Amino acid sequence: MYSYIARRLAFGALTVIGVSIMVFVVMRILPGDPLVAIFGPEGMTKLTDAQRESYMRELGLSDPLWVQYLTWVKDIIRGDFGHSFFRSESVADMILRRGPLTAEIALFSVMLSWLVGIPVAIVSALKPNTAADSVVRFFSILFLAVPGFWVGMLIVLALLFWFGYRAPMAGASLFADPVVNLQLVIGPAIVLGLGQAAYIARMGRSSLLEVIREDYVRTARAKGISEASVMLRHALRNAAVPVITVIGTGFALLISGVVVTESVFNIPGIGRLTVDAVLARDYPVIQAMILLTSLVYVVVNLLIDVAYTLLDPRIRY
Repeated sequence: MYSYIARRLAFGALTVIGVSIMVFVVMRILPGDPLVAIFGPEGMTKLTDAQRESYMRELGLSDPLWVQYLTWVKDIIRGDFGHSFFRSESVADMILRRGPLTAEIALFSVMLSWLVGIPVAIVSALKPNTAADSVVRFFSILFLAVPGFWVGMLIVLALLFWFGYRAPMAGASLFADPVVNLQLVIGPAIVLGLGQAAYIARMGRSSLLEVIREDYVRTARAKGISEASVMLRHALRNAAVPVITVIGTGFALLISGVVVTESVFNIPGIGRLTVDAVLARDYPVIQAMILLTSLVYVVVNLLIDVAYTLLDPRIRY
C-alpha cells in the first residue's frame, strides 16, 4: 500500500512539473507584449528604450527563458507566486484573500451533490422503469444538458425580478458575517451541486443496477438480511468505485466550473480573479492559478486511487 502511494506521488510530482513547464512556456510564447498590457498602446509610445529595458528587467523578463523558469520555481517553493502587474499586492495574498470564499462554494457544492445524488441513485436503482425512476432520469439528463452558467443567470434574474433580491456585492468571511457569506455562496453552490448530483445519480444508478443482480446480493437477500443492510453493506460499497471516480473528478472540475459561475454571480473569489487576470493578461496570476488547478487535480486523483484500494483490495495488486 505504501509503495503504491509512493509511486502515485512520484507520478503526481512529474505531472505538476510538466504542467509548470507547459504553462510557463505558453505564457511566454503568446503574442503580445506584457508592457503593452500594463501601460497600454498609448503609454508604450511614451517609454524610451532605456525605460523599457528597465521595466523588463524589473519584471524578470529580460533573462533567458530557463533562468526565468528556475527563478519562478524557486519563488514558488518559497511560497512566492510573484506580484500582479495591475494590483499593488502579491499573487499569494490575493489567493489567500479570495480562496476561502471559493473553497466554501466547492465544499457546499460537493456536500449538496452527495446528499442529492447518492439517495436519488439508490431510489432509482431499487425501482427501475417506474415513475420515480423516469422522473429521476429526466431531471438528471436535464441538469447534465443545461450549462451551469445559464442556470445561474436564471437564478439571478428570477430573484431580481420576482423578489427584488440582489446578492451582496462585497465579500465576507463565514466567521465575520455568516449571513452575508451564506447569501454569497448559496447560489453558486446550488448551481454547481445540482450539476454534479446529476452525474452521481446517473453513474450510481447504472453501477447499482449491475451490482444488485450479482449472486452475492441474491444470497444476502436469501439469508433474510434486510433490504437496507443489503444495499448499504453489500451493493453500495461494491458499486462505489465508479461513483468515487465521478465524485473525485467532479470536485476537481468544480475549480473550472467556479470560474464561470463566480462571474455570473459576481462573487469575488478565485474564479473571478482568474477571469479578470485573463482579460487583463496578468501573467503572474494566470500562471499561479493554472499551477494550483493542476495541483488540485493531482491531489484529487491520488485520493481517488487510494479510495479504490480501500473499497476493493484487488486494485492494489
